[in-house]
Amino acid sequence: MLSAYVELIRMRFLTMLAYRMNYYSGILIYALNIGSSYFIWKAMYAYSETGTNGGMTFAQITTYTVVGWMARAFYFNNLDRDIANEIRDGSVAIQFIRPYNYVVVKIMQGLGEGLFRFLLFMIPGMLIVSLLFPVQLPADPGLWAVFLVMLFFAFLINSQLNIITGLLAFFLENNEGLMRFKRIMVDLFSGLILPISFFPGWAAGVLKLLPFQAITYLPGSVITGVVSGGAIWQALGVQVFWTALLLVPIALLWRRARTRLFVQGG
Repeated sequence: MLSAYVELIRMRFLTMLAYRMNYYSGILIYALNIGSSYFIWKAMYAYSETGTNGGMTFAQITTYTVVGWMARAFYFNNLDRDIANEIRDGSVAIQFIRPYNYVVVKIMQGLGEGLFRFLLFMIPGMLIVSLLFPVQLPADPGLWAVFLVMLFFAFLINSQLNIITGLLAFFLENNEGLMRFKRIMVDLFSGLILPISFFPGWAAGVLKLLPFQAITYLPGSVITGVVSGGAIWQALGVQVFWTALLLVPIALLWRRARTRLFVQGG
C-alpha cells in the first residue's frame, strides 16, 4: 500500500513537470509581490524611531517576506478545487470502491505537487530574489533543518484546510465562494501579507488561537530569529497540535460525506 502512495507522489510530480513553464513565470509573479512589499516596508521603517516594528527589524521583515512567499510556493495547492470538481462531476464515487483512503490520496498528490514546487520553484526563486533584495538568511544548518520540518507541517496544515473546504462541497453543492474566502483568510491570517505581530493586540491574540499562524508566521519567525531558543520547540509543538486536531473534522466530514453523494453532472 505504501508503494502505491509513493507512486501517486511520483505521478503528480511528473504531471507538474510537463507544465513547468507555467511555474517559471510564477517566480516572476512572486518576485513582484515581494518587491511591492519590500518597498512598502522600506518606506514604513524610514519613519521608525526605534528601527523595529512588530518586534522585527527591517532586515528581519525583508527576510521574513522573502521566505514567506517562497515557502508558499511549496505548501500551496489546489486540493480543495480538485475535490470539489470530483464531487460535482461524480468521479469521486469511484474512490469509494478503491482499496485506499481518498483523503490520504489527496495528501500524497499534494505532496507530489509540493515537491515539484520546492525543487523547481522555491529553491530557484529563493536564489533569484536573494540577489534582488537584502536577505539575511541564517548560516546554522540546525536551524535550517528545523525550518524544513516546520515547512512540511505548514504544508500538512494548509492541505488539511483545503481538504476540509473541498469536502464541504458534499453539503454546499457549490463551494466556489467558500474556497476563495478560505484562500484570502490563509494569506492574510497566516501572516503572509502582514506578520501577526503587526496586528493589534486583541487581533493577534485571536489569530494565535487559530491554525493559520502555523502556516507562515511561525516558520518565518524561526528562520528570521524572531523566535529562538526553547520558543522554537513551542512553535513546532503548535504545528503538531493543529496537524493532529484538524484530522478530527476531516474524519467527521468524510464519514458524513459518504452518505450524501449525488452527481450534478457528468
